[in-house]
Amino acid sequence: MAKSLIISAIILYAQIPHSWWALECVLGGGVLHNHGMVVDFFLYGIDTLELIPIIGITLAIVSKIRHKIK
Repeated sequence: MAKSLIISAIILYAQIPHSWWALECVLGGGVLHNHGMVVDFFLYGIDTLELIPIIGITLAIVSKIRHKIK
């Protein structure tokens, strides 16, 4: 299970710069991609939903480490 957590974490953490850029495009006024709020969200902001599994994976890894330390 630890190997799969690490692999998932690497894949998800590699998405952070892309998600950050997408969030900046949607919430930053849409200077580059001013197609409308809904269209911008579906084109660029849907990647920000990856933050939920990133938080979950991080918490699972921290929990596993804390469990091994005790």
